[in-house]
Amino acid sequence: MDTKVETKQDKAKKPSPGRTRWMILAMLFTITTLNYADRATISIAGPELKKALSIDSVQMGFVFSAFAWSYVIAQLPGGWLLDRFGSKVTYFFSIFLWSIFTMFQGTVGFLTGGAAVITLFALRLLVGAAEAPSFPGNSRITSAWFPTEERGLAAALFNAAQYFATVLFAPIMGWIVHSYGWQSVFYVMGTLGVVLSFVWLKTMYGPRNHPSLSKAEFEYIEEGGALVDLDGGKVVAKKVRTLACLGELLSNRMLLGVYIGQYCITTLTYFFLTWFPVYLVQERHMTILKAGFVASLPAVAGFLGGVLGGFISDRLIKAGFSLSVARKTPIVIGMLMSMSMIACNYVEADAVIVGIMSLAFFGKGVGALGWAVVSDTSPKEAGGLSGSLFNTFGNTAGITTPIIIGYIVQGTGSFSGALVFVGANAMLAILSYLLIVGEIKRVTLKKSLLEEVPAAGKAAVEGASS
Repeated sequence: MDTKVETKQDKAKKPSPGRTRWMILAMLFTITTLNYADRATISIAGPELKKALSIDSVQMGFVFSAFAWSYVIAQLPGGWLLDRFGSKVTYFFSIFLWSIFTMFQGTVGFLTGGAAVITLFALRLLVGAAEAPSFPGNSRITSAWFPTEERGLAAALFNAAQYFATVLFAPIMGWIVHSYGWQSVFYVMGTLGVVLSFVWLKTMYGPRNHPSLSKAEFEYIEEGGALVDLDGGKVVAKKVRTLACLGELLSNRMLLGVYIGQYCITTLTYFFLTWFPVYLVQERHMTILKAGFVASLPAVAGFLGGVLGGFISDRLIKAGFSLSVARKTPIVIGMLMSMSMIACNYVEADAVIVGIMSLAFFGKGVGALGWAVVSDTSPKEAGGLSGSLFNTFGNTAGITTPIIIGYIVQGTGSFSGALVFVGANAMLAILSYLLIVGEIKRVTLKKSLLEEVPAAGKAAVEGASS
């Protein structure tokens, strides 16, 4: 039997697959950077806003928490919208609406007292709800555009935008507030988001209908495992029974392990977002100015770690390792590095503290491959729903972490127990991936969970996709 072996010369003759998918990822990175910058507007404007509106600390605490509550509650509806109407349209309205609500926060200066607090709280709730489809949408789009061996880096890059947002926008927004007043930061960031929402609408397509995607690149991503028909495909023949599908996803041991792992990993994120600057000032006696500079260093480390983690994962796949090994290895190594923060309880030098915390957040970045795993495992018919469930588990940590650490610090008068708590979550993430997740593979839904789209609706979908 004659067997043809592909030589290096044969490979060299193949056309380059192109770079359209990386332009799509660049758009995801840009939008996600804006997403996290808009979340941070309230913290940047907070001190001036608090004085201007005579808001006390308890009221401000409720305002800070509003985003996380609505963001978590809206995850599942957001995932349903993504699966029902597609990523392009759903994400456009998500960007547009969260930007409008961000802009409106600048108008609370016209109110006083309780009315100002209630309005600001309500607007933060609306921003959280509007942003809910964003990360599940990112996951869904990378599933459609990237082959398995590139998906780890793609997911790591859009996830690393959260660190980049802190590095890029925190000083810019601080300068805006200092120069033009606290209201201006909401107007500027909201306007920027509205503009970018229309750029999104103009530039975002599924692989099937992208106007500049080459045949070579389409074949490359399709053969590599990209779900090219997820958005903009020619046929959408089935939809899921939502409640039954949720039960199926939650009863899947692998997915449940991934969800639990994400909750533990996100606990680290919210420690750095909320209590870390307070730790530097209260426990380490740094000035606020110095703490603000120091707090940005872990963000830089987290960004670098995030990119490296995705790169390592994809290289392991290309080297022939299984998907499970390629995804779990960076997660385990990254979480082990994150546990190093407990060592801060035993050192005094500020420089050493900064180094250890930067290492911990670098490790958190390396191990933040959860979105890649979601892209690898979500059912084809319910990628948005699965991503939203994953994000619900993760961002529940945004509610619990600040509260638990607050009780620990108040009860003990020290952050030592808080650092142990956060480090313990890193260990739980490791155990979840090693003992619960098992083999990482795509979930196939039972036929009983799917229902046919009526013939008229199917024809309409096909017509809209062509």
